[in-house]
Amino acid sequence: MGKRKTPKVVKKGKKKRKPKKNSERWKKYKIENGQAKPTAKFCPRCGRGVFLAESKNRWFCGRCHYTEFKSKEEREQSTEQSKEKPKEKK
Repeated sequence: MGKRKTPKVVKKGKKKRKPKKNSERWKKYKIENGQAKPTAKFCPRCGRGVFLAESKNRWFCGRCHYTEFKSKEEREQSTEQSKEKPKEKK
């Protein structure tokens, strides 16, 4: 006969909520002549309002998992633009 195991004590109460990051959708638009124009690509499957996330070599939709790969010229342009813009510090 072995030792009796004591049941584990479960803490009761609410779990702590992690702060959620804002979507910052306003950063994906640029105002020209009093009108808001989108600077990012929209998903062709989901339609307008769902943006594609831009990565080093592709665009990706987080909703329907649509992926579009960049050509070499597009990759070079995006790396040049990222070098020009310094990242914002929080």
